[in-house]
Amino acid sequence: MELENITRYFYNLFIELGWSQSSASLVNVILNTTILLLITYVFNRIIRNIFKKVLGNISKKTISEFDDYLFHNKVLLHFCHLLSIFVVKRIMPVILEDYESIKDEVAVFLRIVTVILVIWLIRSVLLTIKDYLKSLNSFKDKPIESYLQVFLIFSWSIGFIVIFSILTGKSIIEFLTALGAISAIILLIFKDTILGFVASIQVSVNDTVRIGDWITMEKYGADGDVIEINLASVKVRNFDNTITTIPTYYLISDSFKNWRGMSVSGGRRIKRALLIQATSIHYINDEELQKFRQFELISDYIDKRQADIDAHNSKNNVNKEVLLNGRNMTNFGVFRKYVDAYLNQHSAINKDMMIMTRQLDPTAQGIPLEIYAFSKDKVWQNYEHIIADIFDHLLAATPYFNLELYELPTGYDFRELSKMNPTYKG
Repeated sequence: MELENITRYFYNLFIELGWSQSSASLVNVILNTTILLLITYVFNRIIRNIFKKVLGNISKKTISEFDDYLFHNKVLLHFCHLLSIFVVKRIMPVILEDYESIKDEVAVFLRIVTVILVIWLIRSVLLTIKDYLKSLNSFKDKPIESYLQVFLIFSWSIGFIVIFSILTGKSIIEFLTALGAISAIILLIFKDTILGFVASIQVSVNDTVRIGDWITMEKYGADGDVIEINLASVKVRNFDNTITTIPTYYLISDSFKNWRGMSVSGGRRIKRALLIQATSIHYINDEELQKFRQFELISDYIDKRQADIDAHNSKNNVNKEVLLNGRNMTNFGVFRKYVDAYLNQHSAINKDMMIMTRQLDPTAQGIPLEIYAFSKDKVWQNYEHIIADIFDHLLAATPYFNLELYELPTGYDFRELSKMNPTYKG
């Protein structure tokens, strides 16, 4: 009753001054509304300052950064706005007592604003929780954004249902009943969102991809680090600093390569081959044997291996006037052992992981001699330097074993051939 008397003060004053009831009522509403808005603004500023001071003192005494994220995401601001709108909702109907039609419309408007402010408050709280979880080591690589977007979509959906109910005067149950009839259309509209949500859950539960993982998805031109996983897409920063966006659902429907296993392992794989020209492979003679004994990495192997071969040939009375007879070493086999020894003594190779030099099936380009090992350093730039150093050495070492590397003929080769054979027309 006291509130009604206060809001009628100007009306009674203007009536005493001889104004008409309609004029007095209109000016009374305008003045009271202006005063209410001013009071609401002052009230909003006061409670914001009070909360800010109280929470500021609390934040200074706590180690957690959660309160800092509350400020950053404007949770306090939206909460104060919500309190302010409650004040307006309480007083405004009393001010508009003489204007029933406007009163109802304003009441509807204020209820809608309240719903929107509640959604914005929920959004701010969710953003705060997301930022806080992202600051924890156990959640840094998890797709928090996907779950945040699901909650936001759910919040806005509920909000729109409530707003629709307010505007139409229909109950929420009636609206949901009608919504069920068009569920097929809704599923079609939100198909990508639903698929993205399902994919986000599967990616998280199965630990398929984490933020920070290096993935390769050639179909979509992605080769780089995952920087964001949300409901609709996965963002990959490629090594050329371009950004590739991949629909989240494709992470479970298409194949891709995740390099995390390499990153968390003890080394990064080296798998590369030298192509040896087949015609340069031969049995080694005594002169070559003496030469190879001077190579420190394999000198013990040469002595031991040759002793075993000589013992076998002598035991079986092998005629060694023909080099083909009996057991023999080849320059290719000795070179393979040299590569093994070189890798095993290389400081950049992880000795706890597989080290292997293997001969692959012959090809039209020669005999592949593949090096299979793991570098200790997994950083891309350093890894490439290690490979370059290893193969620089092996490429330079190949001629010492009287082996030749295969390469396609060049213009220089044809010119040299024409010099040796002037009748050559190639």
